[in-house]
Amino acid sequence: MSSKILKLKPFVIALLSTIVIVACQNDPIRQPTNSQLADCRTVQHVMGEVCVPETLQRLVSLDNVTLADALTVGVSAVGSSLFGQLPDYLTEKIESMELLGASERPNLEKMVRLNPDLIMGIDSYVESIFPQLSQIAPTALGKWNGYPSWREHFNFVARVLAKESEAKVVWDNYDRRIEEIKAALGDRLQDVKVSVAYACCGGISVDTESSFSGSILADIGINRPKSQAAVDRGMYVLSEERISDLDADILFLIVYEDEESQQGLANWQQKPLWNQLKVVQNKQVYLVNSDVWRGGNPIAANLLIDDLYKYFVEQS
Repeated sequence: MSSKILKLKPFVIALLSTIVIVACQNDPIRQPTNSQLADCRTVQHVMGEVCVPETLQRLVSLDNVTLADALTVGVSAVGSSLFGQLPDYLTEKIESMELLGASERPNLEKMVRLNPDLIMGIDSYVESIFPQLSQIAPTALGKWNGYPSWREHFNFVARVLAKESEAKVVWDNYDRRIEEIKAALGDRLQDVKVSVAYACCGGISVDTESSFSGSILADIGINRPKSQAAVDRGMYVLSEERISDLDADILFLIVYEDEESQQGLANWQQKPLWNQLKVVQNKQVYLVNSDVWRGGNPIAANLLIDDLYKYFVEQS
């Protein structure tokens, strides 16, 4: 008898998971209220209000940025969905965590089994499945308008997790590092313009002054080409006719490691207009890590500043 029961357990777990998910898809769901959750506090987020447990033990993240932000203020996650791969600098900070698939299609069955007490992410990936997520656990989503939102999202994560004091320490450290590198640079970049672009998905896009990397360069006071002024989402796709937008004294080229991105960059480098760029002719193009330069979180910001020390201070 006992052996039969043991054999049924995986089936029962799968059945219960399916029932929860199907119920989520067919019924309008509201976030649990204060009367339904003891010892919780109400927090505003992009979808309304959520009651966050005072004692948080099993966080699930829905994307890399939220995961990194939580880790930055000392909160680990039992599971996370991702866009792309898990960056090396996050792998080093995680002892054990369940991977829940792609950010735009998180595995809800696995999520149910983790029994989370809070789910967090950004709205652009999972707004359409918010009711299902809310049935699994209280869910808080931050507003995401591309990488210009990275500072606001970090502050949002800290607020939801009641880690505002830890966040202040993070920002104080960031401000200190900015002042230190400004002092180390002096006026050596006074007449230097720095371009930032990324090769992805078969093409090249420009990361403008309002992008993640662009905002850090702006804090340091590094000059950018006029063509790379701030835009709404911090980036724009480059057409071949506008390839001159890349030209500057120095070009940091962010390269994704997938085959399509690598091949796309190789194709651009074979174009005659590419080799006419002054920055290419002067061999001032530096390939940099996509997980860092488009990381969108304070951990990546520190690593990006390390890169700037390497290229502008240590190699000068």
